[in-house]
Amino acid sequence: MLAIKKQLKQNLALFLFSSLLPAIPVMAATDLEAQESFLRMRAKSQQSETGHAGHEAPIDKSVDFHGVFYGFLPCKDCTGIKATLSLKQKNNYLLVTQPAKESSREFYEKGKYTWDEESHTVVLTPKKGGQSTRHYRIENEGTLIQINEDGSMLSSDDEDSYVLKRSDMVKSREVHFH
Repeated sequence: MLAIKKQLKQNLALFLFSSLLPAIPVMAATDLEAQESFLRMRAKSQQSETGHAGHEAPIDKSVDFHGVFYGFLPCKDCTGIKATLSLKQKNNYLLVTQPAKESSREFYEKGKYTWDEESHTVVLTPKKGGQSTRHYRIENEGTLIQINEDGSMLSSDDEDSYVLKRSDMVKSREVHFH
């Protein structure tokens, strides 16, 4: 009986070893592929032009200008126009204007805006064709200055005319809210 158990253990060990034998080349090939892949990635990461910037998503700088801008614009027929410009996501905007006189109504303009980093301008294009495009030069993070289509300044006696400031940059909000 003892001899049969010993023979059975040897046969079982031989069977297990022979069944694992074909898997050894597969494991070696998989290991070799993994090593080659690792070496390719390491060589790629050591190249000077490939840093972390290569795999980061590009940054949309127009996101910096999302927000609400306030200003008091000059007016020929009144003391001025209160303006609120809201630059929203997906390049949508809402411009609310109101002449600065008693019981005057608000005017709403919706549309799309484009942001040009090279010329530092924002162009508002209304959805309804009644109003032409409006152009703003980006002075800094929180200031937009309305300009002509050709990029020249609009004429005014006051140098702060046609200026819209972002809400978080304005200390006192004399301008209306929405």
